[in-house]
Amino acid sequence: MTTMTENASGLREFKMPDVGEGLTEAEILKWYVQPGDSVTDGQVVCEVETAKAAVELPIPYDGVVRELRFPEGTTVDVGQVIIAVDVSGGAAPAVAPAAEPAPVAAPAPAAPAGGDSKPEGRTPVLVGYGVAESSTKRRPRKGTEVPPQQSEVLPAAAAVQAELNGHGRPRPLAKPPVRKLAKDLGVDLTTVTPSGPDGVITREDVHAAVAPAPVPAPQASVEETVPAARVQASAPVAGYDAARETRVPVKGVRKATAAAMVGSAFTAPHVTEFVTVDVTRTMRLVEELKQDKELAGLRVNPLLLIAKALLVAIRRNPEVNASWDEAAQEIVVKHYVNLGIAAATPRGLLVPNIKDAHAKTLPQLAESLGELVATAREGKTSPAAMQGGTVTITNVGVFGVDTGTPILNPGESAILAIGAIKLQPWVHKGKVKPRQVTTLALSFDHRLVDGELGSKVLADVAAILEQPKRLITWG
Repeated sequence: MTTMTENASGLREFKMPDVGEGLTEAEILKWYVQPGDSVTDGQVVCEVETAKAAVELPIPYDGVVRELRFPEGTTVDVGQVIIAVDVSGGAAPAVAPAAEPAPVAAPAPAAPAGGDSKPEGRTPVLVGYGVAESSTKRRPRKGTEVPPQQSEVLPAAAAVQAELNGHGRPRPLAKPPVRKLAKDLGVDLTTVTPSGPDGVITREDVHAAVAPAPVPAPQASVEETVPAARVQASAPVAGYDAARETRVPVKGVRKATAAAMVGSAFTAPHVTEFVTVDVTRTMRLVEELKQDKELAGLRVNPLLLIAKALLVAIRRNPEVNASWDEAAQEIVVKHYVNLGIAAATPRGLLVPNIKDAHAKTLPQLAESLGELVATAREGKTSPAAMQGGTVTITNVGVFGVDTGTPILNPGESAILAIGAIKLQPWVHKGKVKPRQVTTLALSFDHRLVDGELGSKVLADVAAILEQPKRLITWG
């Protein structure tokens, strides 16, 4: 499948591409063009957010924008037409995004009104991948009001649903889990009154059809925590009080992170070990390196030396750098280190990694760390930058936290948490002196790493930070 189509009138339709390794959908964050605007080959026309990152999409041809098929904030399946461009040289009328229902009705599968507009059983065709299975679930459409542009698409969606139903009546809008629930309970969805946005049938609607109850919200969801006395009839969700609560849709990177953390926590048996170490000498070395001409203009901080210490520890204990192959029931030992650095961004937690970090010199590692952090803060981290990590570092110390029990990045063997570096009383050479001290925490997958191996890795990192000259003697 390509990302564009052209008809005899010279109108080219650009489709949502697979911008991130098998993803099935993306949310349109911002349009940079409007109907009537001229565009050139390679010009960025919109920014979209997938479950992994925000990505800018360039248009692959010259022309005039005829139509934007979806407004900002809409989640669109891969392969759906998102913009139409007239390449014949004629002027286009200035039409608001998705303002006319007639043009929108043409690409029937693109109707955003319901999460089940495609025939069940079909697998999305991903750009560059062909037909592929994917574990990525479609994100739910949330919001209490339908944007004006989107509301005019709904009649077309209803027509599509009618065509999908062999009996000539509109097919009920419901997510696959809701359809399965209805099937298990013996409920005919055509008899259920929908209460969800855009006429979507919810789980509560199915339960109500089985055993209607006069008591408001008898099957209250986890989010419905407000007492029934405060429930307003006009509230979009039972128990929701806008003056006392704020609802934030979980989508994009934040949604993917949540799913990944749950999967990791309940798949890999976590073990966490701790060590408190005097890093006074390391802090002195950091200050010296900042004055080194070889590192001029590079990001030099404690994280740089801690990352190098972890790489040396992995070189001394290579079995820790591995992954678990569930299908083959094998442990895969990696002979390379893709070092992940957890970064808190406005879009949520990102963990881009430095490819082949084990082979980098200290200046090269400093340069890679600087680029990684800057890109993450700008929200420009690519999906590829977050794939293939083997071990990760998370610096909770920047928030003033002493230590923690980090959760493994899915598919990785270990994650090192760095606590705050503080001046504390410490026994040094037989006397209590103020020293720079921090606590390190290493979480690891106990299927791959036993207690002895995990302890050796953590002890090696601590030893290097206590005596950084070991970076030379051990490295």
